[in-house]
Amino acid sequence: MLAVSNLVTAYGNIEALRGVSIAAEAGKVTCLLGPNGAGKTTLMMTIAGILHPRAGSIRVADTEIAGKSSSDIVAAGIALVPENRLVFPQMNVKDNLLAGAYLRRDADGIVEDLDRITARFPILRQRADQDAGLLSGGEQQMLAVGRALMSRPKLLLMDEPSIGLAPKVVEEIFRIIADLNREGMTIFLVEQNVRMALKVAHKFHLIEQGRITFSGEPGALADDAVIRRAYLGSAPATG
Repeated sequence: MLAVSNLVTAYGNIEALRGVSIAAEAGKVTCLLGPNGAGKTTLMMTIAGILHPRAGSIRVADTEIAGKSSSDIVAAGIALVPENRLVFPQMNVKDNLLAGAYLRRDADGIVEDLDRITARFPILRQRADQDAGLLSGGEQQMLAVGRALMSRPKLLLMDEPSIGLAPKVVEEIFRIIADLNREGMTIFLVEQNVRMALKVAHKFHLIEQGRITFSGEPGALADDAVIRRAYLGSAPATG
């Protein structure tokens, strides 16, 4: 579904991504880990077309999207749930959701999807006429996910969906991620809460200083002593 090869993205003369290569398999949840400043959000923003790479390839279902506009990338079937939600605070909940369908022209389909998404997130139906800025953090995260789903994506990018949320809300967000994946959605997830990510992700990548330093399945992640110390708070027992 997603294949990133030798990707380089820079801020001026500073390379934030230094030859990154990763893959996300269709129908699976892939999780990207890494410390602050490692390049996680830069990678998400580059895939989403908000930043343009200096070099490298990004292919989605055999279509090259590196360097294309964010609108073209949404049209190609990719939607981003950004870090810190970034809802439109002075627009009501319904209009925030409709903003996710801005490229679509199928009015009947938009109405159907709006009904389907507010059925998935009943609080959004209850608050449809309320300004998004008045929602709680968890409600704004649900709104950000719903807005992304309104574009009918094939690939959902989620950047730190649990950040700043209470533990019970984090559990609900990860239940939603698992439900979406069971329904066939391909998800590429940046997440610091490794314990929760281990419950939903099929593959993990670790990025450090703009380079991928680990790629593997959950079992390999849990067995890696360095990763356990950094992200799970313990090292495996030794004989």
